[in-house]
Amino acid sequence: MNEVSGFDAYMMYSSLKLHFAGKFDFFKYNGKVKLTKDNFLANKGKYQFYRLSRKYSIQELRDYYVSNFIDTNIEWVGELLNQESEDRYLKWKKRIQSLTYRYKEDIIHMLDTFNDLDHMLKVTDGQHPPLFREMLMGKVSIETVVILNDILNFFPMWSKKIDEDILWPSWEMKLLKYTPFVDYDKKKFVSLLKELVNEHTENYN
Repeated sequence: MNEVSGFDAYMMYSSLKLHFAGKFDFFKYNGKVKLTKDNFLANKGKYQFYRLSRKYSIQELRDYYVSNFIDTNIEWVGELLNQESEDRYLKWKKRIQSLTYRYKEDIIHMLDTFNDLDHMLKVTDGQHPPLFREMLMGKVSIETVVILNDILNFFPMWSKKIDEDILWPSWEMKLLKYTPFVDYDKKKFVSLLKELVNEHTENYN
């Protein structure tokens, strides 16, 4: 067994779990939490970390963990060694590989369904806005919501106007924690958003 690689898998998992729980900044501290080899060897999940370290590189492990943390609540590492977790990772990779295409399709869908940006982002009577509902139903990707907020910064408005205080707050933290993991060309995606909005406006006027 390679204790170093198993320890690396343990360190990566621990830092990302804390990051998505809002207790740690993965990027600020470069994924380094205060854990020792002794902590790892005493961990009941060490053999699962060994298995993961043999299967994935450290970069792949980061992506594997992230893809699962944004999709479900992972209580212990053993949950990451089933087919469901592998499927989440593969679906995530497909979304990332087609990020521009999926973003474009999501914007077109939202504009066709709700007519304009203001409508899709609007909070009415304290209810969840259309964009958030579409994401929850799987009709819009989580990456599209993250990118749109990174461009338009509407989460503060949602937090102020949405009445319920359980579902949205937990999702807001998850989305904000996920944002730095979504690597995209902001200038390109801003231009694409403007282009799609203008095309929609021209077609419906």
